[in-house]
Amino acid sequence: MRRSDREISNKNEIFEVMEKCDVCRLAFNDTESGYPYILPLNFGMKTDGGQVVLYFHGADAGRKYELIAKDNRAGFEMDCGHGLVMDEESGNCAMNYESVVGRGRIEIVSGKEKEDALRALMQHYRQGDFPYNKAVVPQTTVLKLTVEEISGKRRGKQN
Repeated sequence: MRRSDREISNKNEIFEVMEKCDVCRLAFNDTESGYPYILPLNFGMKTDGGQVVLYFHGADAGRKYELIAKDNRAGFEMDCGHGLVMDEESGNCAMNYESVVGRGRIEIVSGKEKEDALRALMQHYRQGDFPYNKAVVPQTTVLKLTVEEISGKRRGKQN
């Protein structure tokens, strides 16, 4: 990391930033086109010690599933706490932010883990238990990204 003064080195602080974010961008390897394939997705997360697992949901078909079948490595990024900082006297401006970047391996989950993952997704956006419609579970695909590498960065005050 070039700006080590902005690095968030404490894992618990990184997890706190992740809890504040409402969108996670996933990047897949698209060797056919030669370009990364990036999607913004809602997410849920679980932490166990230093291990982070991210969960995502979607329909049963789509480009991301084709790409995962070919290469299950994925990168991710999330950010929050944005705020423009103006120094009108000097004519400079900057942006405050908190961000988390990482990578890992992604897989489709089913059974009890799928339902636990959907609960984690709901808990990320809503406090308490949410009695979601169980009829949609069979038509919903749930992805699990097991994080292998993670880093955090911040500029400005912690929110």
